[in-house]
Amino acid sequence: LQLVESGGGLVQPGGSLRLSCVGSGFTSDLDYYVIGWFRQAPGKEREGVSSIHLSDGGSVYADSVKGRFTISRDNAKKTVYLQMNNLKPEDTGVYFCAADPSFDSISMDALTSSYDYWGQGTQVTVSS
Repeated sequence: LQLVESGGGLVQPGGSLRLSCVGSGFTSDLDYYVIGWFRQAPGKEREGVSSIHLSDGGSVYADSVKGRFTISRDNAKKTVYLQMNNLKPEDTGVYFCAADPSFDSISMDALTSSYDYWGQGTQVTVSS
């Protein structure tokens, strides 16, 4: 399974970006997978941002992004999106998407659990 992120860039505070995560080579039915977005800022640990279950679209968000970020999926395109609005400097970091087929349902555990497959990441910089 391969994951490719895109959509990162430089944006001013208050601006928006939409990240995409395209998957290929899924080894099981898509309905078994959770796709998560994670980020890592320089000198900080990686943190879970949002996750979505591909079967029903159920999703969870970290408190730091709730109300500003929206995760969605298009199973036909094997793509998960992360719409990021009202971006803040503290949102700066490398954003990774990850996939795992072992979740029965979505819960906040998806933001801290281990994932089997990871993309290479896309840089998001929020600065004036």
